[in-house]
Amino acid sequence: MILSALLTSVGINLGLCFLFFTLYSILRKQPGNAEVYAPRLVAEGRSQQISNFNLERLLPSAGWVTRAWRPSEAELLANSGLDAVVFMRIFIFSAKVFTFAVIVGIFILLPINYMGKQLSLDLFDLPNKSLESFTISNVDDGSNSEIPPYFQEYDYISTKRVSYFCSSKPHPHQFTILVRSIPASSGRSYSETVESFFSEYYPATYLSHWVVRRASKLQGLIKNSKRLYRRLVNLKSANHDRERFGRAGFMGLFGQRVDLLDHYEKKLEVIEDNVRAEQSSCLGKEVGAAFVSFRTRFAAASATHMQQGVNPTQWVTEPAPDPEDVYWPFFSASFLKRWISNLVVVVACILLTVLFLIPVLIVQGLTHLEQLEIWFPFLKGLLRIAFVSQVITGYLPSLVLQLFLYVVPSIMIMFSSIQGYIAMSQIEKSACIKVLWFTIWNIFFANVLSGSALYRVEIFLEPKNIPAILAVAVPGQATFFIAYVVTSGWTSTSSELFQLSTLVFNFIKRNICRKYDDEFEVPSVPYHSEIPRILLFGLLGITYFFLAPLILPFLLVYYCLGYLIYRNQLLNVYAPKYETGGKLWPIVHDSMIFSLILMHVIAIGIFGLKKLPLASSLTVPLPILTLVFNSYCRRRFLPMFKSYSVESLLKKDKEEQNDPTVASFHERLATAYQDPALLHVGYSGNNASIIAPLLGTAEVDA
Repeated sequence: MILSALLTSVGINLGLCFLFFTLYSILRKQPGNAEVYAPRLVAEGRSQQISNFNLERLLPSAGWVTRAWRPSEAELLANSGLDAVVFMRIFIFSAKVFTFAVIVGIFILLPINYMGKQLSLDLFDLPNKSLESFTISNVDDGSNSEIPPYFQEYDYISTKRVSYFCSSKPHPHQFTILVRSIPASSGRSYSETVESFFSEYYPATYLSHWVVRRASKLQGLIKNSKRLYRRLVNLKSANHDRERFGRAGFMGLFGQRVDLLDHYEKKLEVIEDNVRAEQSSCLGKEVGAAFVSFRTRFAAASATHMQQGVNPTQWVTEPAPDPEDVYWPFFSASFLKRWISNLVVVVACILLTVLFLIPVLIVQGLTHLEQLEIWFPFLKGLLRIAFVSQVITGYLPSLVLQLFLYVVPSIMIMFSSIQGYIAMSQIEKSACIKVLWFTIWNIFFANVLSGSALYRVEIFLEPKNIPAILAVAVPGQATFFIAYVVTSGWTSTSSELFQLSTLVFNFIKRNICRKYDDEFEVPSVPYHSEIPRILLFGLLGITYFFLAPLILPFLLVYYCLGYLIYRNQLLNVYAPKYETGGKLWPIVHDSMIFSLILMHVIAIGIFGLKKLPLASSLTVPLPILTLVFNSYCRRRFLPMFKSYSVESLLKKDKEEQNDPTVASFHERLATAYQDPALLHVGYSGNNASIIAPLLGTAEVDA
């Protein structure tokens, strides 16, 4: 019965994937959809414009697959940056590992599991049997032999990171540091204090600085002016005069009826006057933080890693993010405010984790028909129908869980943004870590340990029983996790290709609202939501490698699908907003190490339950060896992701000594870190524009 439910779930998701692929290959060729399925090509002016009717537009094609497959890794690096290459290396590495795992698991471990006599089986009634017949639960007590996986990719990524740095052009963040906790001096501004300090102690290498201003009010005014300017653009492009007249009150429902065009122009002029006044006042609202630029990369790196003052809590330095990566709101926050914010975020994450157990319990209830019949006795007749019961127990639980998970990445981004980070990449990295461990706990452990709350507490009260408890609980959830891989992996990845929400929004905007002049922004890859999902599937594959090898082919299909789909998205849809130089890879490594240790712990418990004391004893050194390997990797490779070596920095500086463009680059450094809110903004009249024209009839080459 359970296997039939699983097959039903697989069939439904295969149908959805085929539907998404077919619709995508057709819709991406329709006029006006280029900004949905290829916004990056639109922004770069590389999309085709075809206005005449063409029958080929209505026929599905797989041409996009070959175009996604064709570019080399070097082309992807040049096109999307090192972060995109590292992201794709996760798929490549995982596909290699699980290709080997599928061969071993399906052709060696699966027959061993199935031929066991622990469960009563009938080959002629296979579809109605439990999936446990394919797990280690069916292996006889006293049987022998399981094989752990092996992996290594750190060296390649770290080498790639150094090569990327050595071949890169000069960037402001390579020459700049952020200095915080600048001591206040009576009679002198922060700017004068910084100038005096670095001119005295770095006379040969100090170049310039920019003191951060408190500009939160100014940022709000500029945001309002941008919003009002877009309304004016839409009104001027309207075809009917009646759209120019409306009520000036809340949401256009209250207040006097006025000429909106005239009303908005006057309102915009008032806001711009306030912006200019606030800009002038902000020049005197200095904060105890500054971006300090040096003439060489080596000087900036040296200043970053050395204590600047006698008091270690003053003149605190850290590497500066790229100007486009700077997150401005928290520069004016005090140390106490940042500390309280971090404490609030920790408590909020714990509460969210506890509250998420509610949908987990609901999902686990859906996997047991007897539990559903107790909760909803009036549905007994419906639940007895074979197809309905198979959909509810096989497909619906993983779908419900996936719907609840959609909101988690946005919440974690919000939590990370109030922790005091000064770069958007730091916020995304922090959110990625939060989502990863939230997902591992609530998707893996909470579903595996799906008993009562007291049962979960008992695990932590008796840690010596953890291996035995996991050995019993983990194999029993194999069916659920296979269905979850198919639903969250296959279908969700295919829906990423389809971009349904963007397509619907674009259709409404163009055909109902008649808005063609909105600001066009190319999206970036949501690493904070996608990387945790990939790593969760890696954990499931490593954990169930010998427990339930039947999950391995489903994971391999997911990684192959993800490789093709995200290559297409990186080349045509997404554009990087900032570059971290592959700093997300250590998160991948840590997740893999955790997955291996978890597999070893479960193996110890499994061998104990199967009455194999020798095998259990021989498995005990494996987690220790894994931790030793992790320690080696952290010493050998992790420092390369934190900073660049003296050898690399000096070599790069020497190469540019005679470069004639260095002088102009140094001049631009003086204002590279100026807060965008302090720049002149003028939207009234015809002297400025923030709107880029869209290609209304653009089409991607199919």
